[in-house]
Amino acid sequence: MSLKIGIVGLPNVGKSTLFNCLTKAHAEVSNYPFTTINPNLGIVEVPDERLVNISKIMKSQKTIPTTIEFVDIAGLVKGASRGEGLGNKFLANIREVDAIAHVVRCFDSPSVAHVEGVPGPIRDIETVNSELLLSDLATIEKKLSELQRLLKSNDKAAQHQAGVFKKAQEAVGKGSPLSSASWSDEEKSVLGPLFLLTMKPQIIVTNTDEKSFVSGRNGFVKEAESAANTIGAPLVEICSKLEEEILELSKEEAAQYLAEIGIKELRLQELIKTGYKTLDLITFFTGNEKETRAWTATNGTKLVSAAGKIHTDMEKGFISAEVISAEELINMGTYAHAKENGAVRLEGKEYFVKDGDLVYVRFNV
Repeated sequence: MSLKIGIVGLPNVGKSTLFNCLTKAHAEVSNYPFTTINPNLGIVEVPDERLVNISKIMKSQKTIPTTIEFVDIAGLVKGASRGEGLGNKFLANIREVDAIAHVVRCFDSPSVAHVEGVPGPIRDIETVNSELLLSDLATIEKKLSELQRLLKSNDKAAQHQAGVFKKAQEAVGKGSPLSSASWSDEEKSVLGPLFLLTMKPQIIVTNTDEKSFVSGRNGFVKEAESAANTIGAPLVEICSKLEEEILELSKEEAAQYLAEIGIKELRLQELIKTGYKTLDLITFFTGNEKETRAWTATNGTKLVSAAGKIHTDMEKGFISAEVISAEELINMGTYAHAKENGAVRLEGKEYFVKDGDLVYVRFNV
């Protein structure tokens, strides 16, 4: 399944530097607004130690991780919802992603311009989110206007849709992102075709300076944390510049440098894992001598549907599947030992795949 996380924020907050680190790409980075006009795309592997261990146990020739696509989107400015700056293009690009990594500048530097003069995390977060809310409000009001003719004829379907849209309109009018409201699956299906921006889950990514990153959270990060708590978004603190520099080092040099500054590991992997969790995704595995592979599924996916992700024939001819958790397999040491000790279960179509399951599907061709 194709999954996209859009990297958004004001100009000059470090979006493209973060994108470069995540994808080891080389998007243009400079001290000017709108350097990133067209979105840069990069496929990022989801780090998972379980995959590596299963591959060793299976003695696989290949190890294939699951991935997420990150999209580096142009910087937003106040008035984007009215088309200011690259507003229309910016908002259109966000509509195409599944979640938002909202980068917030949490460092002060006279050599890097800030669109408001100085960083202000709460203000900056509110600026971006206000534009998303205003865009959603305009979309909802347009849809309600289109329903007026059907509502006058007492069309029941239109009345139901209008009820859902008005609920969304009320939430947005109060300044609340739609992702923080409670929605039934049926209501989500009504709102889905509108591609509302604040329905997308959001991660606040604070980009700080090296000194603060090493010594502890500065005042800017604490402000951003307060704003993240208000909107119910997880927060990941990074130092893009430091991460970028360390990626240029060898593994040995990087490990030595991290030890010198007292940091166990960098935060890129945390961001990737948080994005995966934010989208309510799980990983399941397949493995044999040829390859061990990680697969992505939405939490709550039935085994027969998971089989279809591996190959459509497996879903069509599904019989059952051998299932064992990665943790159990790793503890047992070999698949044969796990089967001998009853750790491998036989599950049917109605089984819900769990994060970390290793599955071997039985099916008719």
